[in-house]
Amino acid sequence: MTTPAVHTPPAFNRKNLCIAGINLSRKLSGEGSPKDTRHFEIDLRGSGMTFEPGDSLAVLPTNCPELVSEVLAVLGHTGDEAVTDLDGRTVRLREALTSSCAITIPDKKLLNALCDKSPGVEADALRALLDPAQKEALNAHLYGREVIDFLLQFPSAKFEPQEFVSLNKKVQIRLYSISSSLRANPDSVHLTVATVRYTSHGRARKGVASTFLSERVTLDATDIPTFINPGKGFRLPAPEETTPIIMCGPGTGIAPFRAFLQERKATGAKGKSWLFFGEISAKTDFFYEEEWSAHLVDGTLTRLDTAFSRDQTEKIYVQHRIEQAAAEFWEWLEEGAIFYVCGDASRMATDVDKALHKVIETAGGKSPEEATAYVEQMKTDKRYRRDVY
Repeated sequence: MTTPAVHTPPAFNRKNLCIAGINLSRKLSGEGSPKDTRHFEIDLRGSGMTFEPGDSLAVLPTNCPELVSEVLAVLGHTGDEAVTDLDGRTVRLREALTSSCAITIPDKKLLNALCDKSPGVEADALRALLDPAQKEALNAHLYGREVIDFLLQFPSAKFEPQEFVSLNKKVQIRLYSISSSLRANPDSVHLTVATVRYTSHGRARKGVASTFLSERVTLDATDIPTFINPGKGFRLPAPEETTPIIMCGPGTGIAPFRAFLQERKATGAKGKSWLFFGEISAKTDFFYEEEWSAHLVDGTLTRLDTAFSRDQTEKIYVQHRIEQAAAEFWEWLEEGAIFYVCGDASRMATDVDKALHKVIETAGGKSPEEATAYVEQMKTDKRYRRDVY
């Protein structure tokens, strides 16, 4: 008797990428917003790729063509020169700089080579920063600078095409929290992405992956190299469990919680759910407002608290809303709620952590030491889960 074949989804990874297309690109930020946040829907039909709420989508972007052309011009090459790229493929130099080399992140090998090829005071100053003992000073110097800045600073340094390629880092994958449930949207994966554009050292800069998605990928074109990065520590309780969940996701940190709520609606999850969302203004940056309203009506979402920092004289952020809701927040914690936080690690996550301690102290009647112990126990019990970046 023949055993029927078992379908196993392909194991996509950096070496075996799923090449997908984009079905939808929609701007979430309204007119007048200083931000450009977008909603993307990427086609998974026929790929066999699967994911769970809490996972991230890895995107392997290409570099901005204009930046590649500028680097080639400074190097004095046409881009047609044959080279072996950082993945071992024989390609033209332009292709290597576009899809293989991380030309926005200067490698120390390149910086050392520039110093060797350009003796002088400036080279000596840069070489001093490359001393391992000067790591913090070097990072401060590199902040906001790209490969092009150093090529322009040391114009006398000349590189053969293959030599230059070998002195670069590989293009890095970017991880984006998935903002959809496969049960609710079986043929696609959704992303919520802030397009990064800024000026530093007198030059306009672009986020490599965010502008790759917003500017360089065309609808229905199959050209987005992706794979799933599992978020094993960022999972929902089972649908039949009554464990409450509290979600805090300002800005694009809202992404996994959109997936969470889609999943909970699709599975008929029983526990209560509370969402904290923050942005600049309700008029221009209330991402997915209609969806949250619908979830409140059908009971998928129990409570929604928002913090729009510029809609009043005093700036209000999600941590302030948490503190204002201290009594009920504490009740939910005592009922065993899982607290999820997603978004900016440098400031938001720290401020939210302080607010959590304050809630436990004020509403829970705990000393600072007892609050710290309570939070540590939450972490041990996997009731305080963070996806911060």
